[in-house]
Amino acid sequence: MALDWSGLGEVALVSVGATVGVVFVFALGVRLLSHRDEDEEPDGRPRLGGGRRRPSAPARAVAGLCFLACAAAVAYGLYLIIPQFH
Repeated sequence: MALDWSGLGEVALVSVGATVGVVFVFALGVRLLSHRDEDEEPDGRPRLGGGRRRPSAPARAVAGLCFLACAAAVAYGLYLIIPQFH
């Protein structure tokens, strides 16, 4: 029984790269949604008279695209794993 080491290394490299990519895109989406407005103290407490504002519309749109890309990667992985989907 021979083991194709180059194939094993390639699969390991692609899986680690895809995992890091999906985690990075998800973290980017979370970062865009956790917008810190200028009405907060450095420790995160709201200043007197200033409440938290929502992230801007472009930030919410890009965050939604990031989450959609993560969901697409998960769906594609399930498609590859489950033979009934082929």
